[in-house]
Amino acid sequence: MARIVIADDHGLYRRGLRLALMAGIPSAEIFEASCFDAAVNLLEEQASIDLAILDLNMPGLFHQEVLSDFMAAYPDTRFAIVSGDDSRSEILTALSIGLHGYIVKSQSDEEVVLAVNEILAGRIYVPSLLSRTSADQRSHAPPPPVQNASRRHEGSGDIARLTSRQKDVLKLMAEGYSNKEIARNLDIAEATTKIHAAAVLRELGVRNRTEAAVLLQSWLTRQAS
Repeated sequence: MARIVIADDHGLYRRGLRLALMAGIPSAEIFEASCFDAAVNLLEEQASIDLAILDLNMPGLFHQEVLSDFMAAYPDTRFAIVSGDDSRSEILTALSIGLHGYIVKSQSDEEVVLAVNEILAGRIYVPSLLSRTSADQRSHAPPPPVQNASRRHEGSGDIARLTSRQKDVLKLMAEGYSNKEIARNLDIAEATTKIHAAAVLRELGVRNRTEAAVLLQSWLTRQAS
């Protein structure tokens, strides 16, 4: 029995995808997540997730590196992206970082079920539209396939964009807690803490926890004024 996580902040699409997969793969056990925090928690709590399907624009998924950290923490799980962007460059970039498939939201239910079965069978799924060639699709340097993944200037990240779990981790990081202590405090796995901590540093554009603490203090001061 396949165990699948669908992570998408758009509830209507998430539920529609779940119904399509339940109809096409009746034996599958399917879990839903509405944000990156929830997706990480599901993979931590549920044993042996076979496939995680992640929306590119999901809150908390800021950078390609965050996705790479997530994938590395769960090497036995296969990962696919679901996106409304069907550009050739986005699909190729997603596959280049090690994702096992790219599903476009405009694809039919039958095509999506086929894609999921292909990925679960250990193959890499590429939508047929990838073979489409046009001038606007040709690119030698495609952008990373993640929301707002362009490089930020150091210390320019917006703390308000962090998810609630990432803010919790940032607060404890700023207080000098280690990953192990943060994990114990928040009742999460240490591997999960590492994923969130790395995401926080990358989103804030800082090199270490000291810089993150300074940025947090500055942000709190502005909020209080």
